[in-house]
Amino acid sequence: MKMSCSERCPASTRDMSGKMFIFPEQTATAHVKMTPKQDDFTAVTVCHRTCTDLKRDHGLFSLATPGAKMGNGFLTWWNKDGSLSTYVLNNKVSFHGIDYSPNKWHSICSTWDSATGLTQMWLDGEPLIIKYSTDKPLTGKPIVTLGQDQDNEGGGFDANQSFVGMMTDVHMWDYVLSPCEIQKFMKGQSFTPGNVLNWAALDCDIKGKVFTGAKQTGCTCFN
Repeated sequence: MKMSCSERCPASTRDMSGKMFIFPEQTATAHVKMTPKQDDFTAVTVCHRTCTDLKRDHGLFSLATPGAKMGNGFLTWWNKDGSLSTYVLNNKVSFHGIDYSPNKWHSICSTWDSATGLTQMWLDGEPLIIKYSTDKPLTGKPIVTLGQDQDNEGGGFDANQSFVGMMTDVHMWDYVLSPCEIQKFMKGQSFTPGNVLNWAALDCDIKGKVFTGAKQTGCTCFN
């Protein structure tokens, strides 16, 4: 295990296959920043695996665009009431009655399509109900952060909303992934990697106390 950066590191392409990011403490600084080359989106799928023992509100995946109020262009969020939420252009859609147990790895995929305005979340291989979000497209140059929730483009971080734990297998597509492909991701099978963000070729800028280590999915964390 090693720390990627204690100071600001320039963006570089990393093959994170078999690895994970470790966010070991609550801060308002430590994060991983990615700037996708694509600027406009009419549909999005984001998938990732996370493990945490946090009980407070915290962000899991934060995408901000110039036109998104409070930076919530596309956000995956855990609520302290025990629900998961997807924000699209600051429109919040929450999913209740789920099993997001602490100290366990969870696979999450969030989808949205502006053609219908519909959004859905998949958790640990199971689809949650489909809900309406917004039919407006995402426009402008996006900034993605892991470990921190953006209240404005690339900043506005709050330590009380930061992620503490481990994260791996982050992918993003500019279309709604099919249920079959989502199931392949969930089961760790061969799937079509993200065409916007690809964990095996991740252009990222790591800042603060963020570590990398061998992926530990499939076992208990935080012993």
